[in-house]
Amino acid sequence: MRSISKLDLPASGSLNIVPVILAGGSGSRLWPLSREQYPKQFLQLLGEDSLLQATLKRAQSIRHARPPVIIGAETHRFLLAEQLRQTGIEGASIVLEPARRNTAPAAGVAAHYVRSLYGEDALLLLMPADHAVDDPQAFGIAVEAGVAAAQAGHIVTFGVRPTRAETGYGYLRTEGVIEGCAALQVVEFVEKPDAARAEEYRADPDYYWNAGIFQFRAGDFLAEFASLEPKMDASCREAVAAAASDSEFVRLDAAAYEQCRDDSIDYAIMERTDSTALVPLEAGWDDVGCWSFLDRLPADDEAGNRSQGDVLIEDGSNNLVLAKSRLVALAGVTDHIVIETDDAILVAPRDRAQSVKAVVNRLRRKQRSETETHSRVYRPWGFYETIAHGDRFQAKRICVKPGQKLSLQMHHHRAEHWVVVRGTALVHCDDREFLLSENESTYIPLGNVHRLENPGKVHLELIEVQSGAYLGEDDIVRFEDVYGRTETKAAAQVVERPSGREQKKVAERA
Repeated sequence: MRSISKLDLPASGSLNIVPVILAGGSGSRLWPLSREQYPKQFLQLLGEDSLLQATLKRAQSIRHARPPVIIGAETHRFLLAEQLRQTGIEGASIVLEPARRNTAPAAGVAAHYVRSLYGEDALLLLMPADHAVDDPQAFGIAVEAGVAAAQAGHIVTFGVRPTRAETGYGYLRTEGVIEGCAALQVVEFVEKPDAARAEEYRADPDYYWNAGIFQFRAGDFLAEFASLEPKMDASCREAVAAAASDSEFVRLDAAAYEQCRDDSIDYAIMERTDSTALVPLEAGWDDVGCWSFLDRLPADDEAGNRSQGDVLIEDGSNNLVLAKSRLVALAGVTDHIVIETDDAILVAPRDRAQSVKAVVNRLRRKQRSETETHSRVYRPWGFYETIAHGDRFQAKRICVKPGQKLSLQMHHHRAEHWVVVRGTALVHCDDREFLLSENESTYIPLGNVHRLENPGKVHLELIEVQSGAYLGEDDIVRFEDVYGRTETKAAAQVVERPSGREQKKVAERA
């Protein structure tokens, strides 16, 4: 991981293309599979790699590519680090946003950060983490084609010729070739159209889908940024200059970054600049923005149904169905999207795929947990998933990776029973420390300070049964944590490890 300092640059005149991966989105249109704490960029939707991992590998295949920079949310830092580790890509930077502020501030901090590493002439390739590209080689060719335009001072955008009358994308209208480079002049950014206008754009060779991928020199973009958005530029510059850096993450200064307004790079910069150039992208691109992306799957039958998972369709046609945890059967259903997870099911007409975001917004207003987490919740040490719950009890399956351990913690309102079903557990409970093997168990009384650790070389799996008056995840008081996680609300008033007498009082109060 790089700190914020000038790197040893290659010989003068060499080309540095720095892929910047925007990985901070929430992916609400892909609910119920995409959730706030595990959004779509981390999901394996189109193969063995997640969308983020596929984007990282695609970026690294580009000639002259330097190690990537990932811009992501503080809350997703462990997911970002783990998925990056799995790709085997070395030297990357993970820059953490303390708050969600859309793509314009993200682009601003990326440009300032890359300039601090490689200088004014470095070429940024700004790429969302949630796109699908069938032909990475063709993608690389398009990026190379954009180099000349970017080095000539243009802010390059990549456009895709429409293959359907898509109402969920923005469009770009072009007019002629820019002299001296293989790029087109952009004369208009067009908002998401209705169906009739989308069909007109599909048939007009001057219109392209706005892919949301950009290429530019760091110095050129920052000059335009400072001219068009001086306050935002100043905040981004300060957020990078005052960032805290360690071996894993670069944490933007929160006070500075939060001064940026929430705005997209299209609205803040691209629609207002005179420096735009478009390079056509012919690489089988698509935005995995809503459930219509399942159209990419081969048809299951002559009726045009497409599915993943355990799906049975009787007398139905043109349906998109995904089943994650059980059999999903359709009878006499046409032109619908059906998405099943173990805790929620979405059913919608295909032409209402974009309406899923409105459903998610309603669920958020109702404070439903299904917008935040899956039943399986990932943590830096592994994951847990709820397998049963009721009044005053809850059962979870916990999986701890080799060599990892949970925080040293206590609970005000619940006791826990642990049963090891695989591997070996090292248990710390008050002043005791002991090992548990398969088919062995222990009891963690309410108020006892405890920790679970996997000292072995295989995954530790156990069943945890919680019992008590309150079973929420915010009933955790952390005293030590190797991952540097902050205290929950329940722990806000507890700053020292309680004595045995204090633990007894806690139990009595609960």
